[in-house]
Amino acid sequence: MIDAHIHLDQYTDIDEQINRWQEAGITGVVAVSTDLRSSCRTLELKQRFPSFVYAAIGFHPEQPLPSEADWNEWTELVKQERPLLAAIGEVGLPYYSAEACAKLPAYQERLTEIAAIAADASLPLALHAVYDRAETALAILQQAGVRQAHFHWLKAEPAVVKQIVQCGYYISITPEVCYRERDKQLLSLVPIEQLLLETDGPWPFAGPFAGKLTTPLWLLDSARAVAAHYGRDIEQVKAVITANTKQLYGAADRVV
Repeated sequence: MIDAHIHLDQYTDIDEQINRWQEAGITGVVAVSTDLRSSCRTLELKQRFPSFVYAAIGFHPEQPLPSEADWNEWTELVKQERPLLAAIGEVGLPYYSAEACAKLPAYQERLTEIAAIAADASLPLALHAVYDRAETALAILQQAGVRQAHFHWLKAEPAVVKQIVQCGYYISITPEVCYRERDKQLLSLVPIEQLLLETDGPWPFAGPFAGKLTTPLWLLDSARAVAAHYGRDIEQVKAVITANTKQLYGAADRVV
C-alpha cells in the first residue's frame, strides 16, 4: 500500500522508519512539503529513495505566504526538478490559522497561480481545503483546468463532496475512519475508485492510536475499516486503493 499524504521530512531516523515500513508491506509514500526548505528536503528524500518516495513540493496554506524570493525559487524548482515530481502540494486555502484567514484573498490568488503551474506541468495537486474552503478551491481548480487533484483529509458538506467526485478528483481518509463516524459517513459519498488512504503523519491521532507515533502501517487498519464499509475483501480493497494512488501520483512521472 501507498500512504497518499505524509510529511516525510518531519520524521527522524528516516532510513530505519522506511525499512520498517517496507518490511510490513508499505510500497511507497507521497511525501508532501510545507515551504521552500521542506520542498528541497523532499526532493533530497526522493533522490535517496527513488522507488519509494513520490515527491510533492508546495507551500502549506496555514502558514504565512512565501516571500517573493522563496516563491520565485520554488517556481524555478518546479521547472528544474519536474522529472522528480509526482505532484504539487501541500497547497490550498487556510481555515485554521486566524492570521492566514485574515488574508484569504491573497491565498486564493496564490492558489490560482499554483493551479495554473500544475496544469501547465501536467502535475496533480495535493490539496488542503476543508469545510467551506473546499468549494472555493474546487472552483479555482476547475477554472485553471486542473485535471487531477487530491483533496486530503476532506471535511466538507455532502453536496461539495459530490461535486468533487463528479469532477473526477480523489479524496482520502485518515486513520480516523477507524473510530470517527464523520469519516465513515464520508465513505458513503466516495466511490472506492476515487478513494485514497493517508496518515498525514507525523500528525497524531486519537482512539486506538493515541500516544503513538503516526506510521503508514496504520493504512492496514484503515483498509480494514474501508473493507467493512464497502462489504469487500480487504485484499481487494488494498489492491484497488493502491492502484488509485499509482494512477494519480505515478502517472505524473511519465509526463516530462
